[in-house]
Amino acid sequence: MNPYNFNKYKSHYIGLLRLGLPIVIGQIGMIVVGFADTFMIGHHSTEELSAASFVNNVFNLAIIFGTGFSYGLTPIIGGLFGRKKFAQAGGMFKNSLAANVLIGFILTFMMGILYFNVENLGQPPELMPLIKPYYIILLVSLIFIMLFNSFKQFADGITDTRISMWLLLGGNILNIAGNYILINGKFGMPELGLFGAGISTLFSRVAMVAVFACIFFFTKRYDLYKAGFKSSVLNRIDFSRLNRIGWPVALQMGMESASFSLSAIMIGWLGSIALAAHQIMVTISTVSFMMFYGMGAAIAVRVSNFRGMNDVGNVRNSTYAGMHIIILMVIITSSFVFFSRNYIGSWFTDNMDVNLMIVTLVYPLLVYQLSDGLQITFANALRGIADVKIMMIIAFVSYFIVALPVGYICGFVLDWGAPGVWMAFPSGLSCAALLMIWRFRKKTGSG
Repeated sequence: MNPYNFNKYKSHYIGLLRLGLPIVIGQIGMIVVGFADTFMIGHHSTEELSAASFVNNVFNLAIIFGTGFSYGLTPIIGGLFGRKKFAQAGGMFKNSLAANVLIGFILTFMMGILYFNVENLGQPPELMPLIKPYYIILLVSLIFIMLFNSFKQFADGITDTRISMWLLLGGNILNIAGNYILINGKFGMPELGLFGAGISTLFSRVAMVAVFACIFFFTKRYDLYKAGFKSSVLNRIDFSRLNRIGWPVALQMGMESASFSLSAIMIGWLGSIALAAHQIMVTISTVSFMMFYGMGAAIAVRVSNFRGMNDVGNVRNSTYAGMHIIILMVIITSSFVFFSRNYIGSWFTDNMDVNLMIVTLVYPLLVYQLSDGLQITFANALRGIADVKIMMIIAFVSYFIVALPVGYICGFVLDWGAPGVWMAFPSGLSCAALLMIWRFRKKTGSG
């Protein structure tokens, strides 16, 4: 890596912040919803918080897998945008919508099968009456997540990141309002608890897709792309391009998410208190992850634009500038978590056992923040240059060969409990970060 030179990176800092801040703000809006969900459900009952922890972690695997597939559109659209091929970008978006709907149905089918076997996953039996209705509501919403992802990745690829920000913020405000009304039974509505939170989530996801579709089809904002969208047909060539990039990214992100979801199942073996603490700490860790990934998405867009122009030097410089920004974000978020460690639990629940366990989980979280930021940086850079197949191998080694065995050994063989299971994350993410840095430097001639 070249010695630091501010003037060398200055234009990239500005470009990344201009693209990335709207994405980060939108991501923060999603974080606020996660906080609100956990806060409202946790204060409604600890049992509902535990049930939400299990279901959300299981669905995160499907959601992140689907989101990863949709990310395959970004480098393609970004490259076409960099070459000013707007009509082709519109045609590719049309094929992406169809591909994402298909993946949405596949994920819904697979998660439906899991629903009929949920009692066999070793969770506390008293949580089943809460888990199953909430699970069904989130199952219905999967297809709408995939539709929104397709619209969002198209808009991000053409550097129009503000539209997704506003839609995410609006949808999240709608979700929080729905939670307040339906969880607690306000304004004459029945008190539905966790099930009400699920209904609110579904409604907000449908609304965001509907508004995005109206903006694309019925306003002039995307006129340059609509001609290509309308004149193009679904075709094997575009589907193949989307699948060549989408599946490896989906599998890479899915395996990372699986390490968290499978760890949640292991945490469930320790009881509902551990599961509730895990849910709160996952909510906290999502703050940094979503912020890092917002800037990572900007890295992918910038890198794909420069790749479309065959400008390898700026591919490297944009990536390293993004790394500098994300490292600064790591320092800020980690400092806040460290100094708030004794108060985090009380924000979400009055249960003292949960609060005490949360303090023990803060330290594994702090250990993996830098590794998480680095692997996000270079995963998105590799996505931007469409070098994604190697990411599947890196993810498999990092999360299945390294992370999960470490979590099981520390949690159950060494009897460290929940903090031991959480040691899966620093070990797996550190491995992934080192391997992705090596791959990027190899592919861009920078080492």
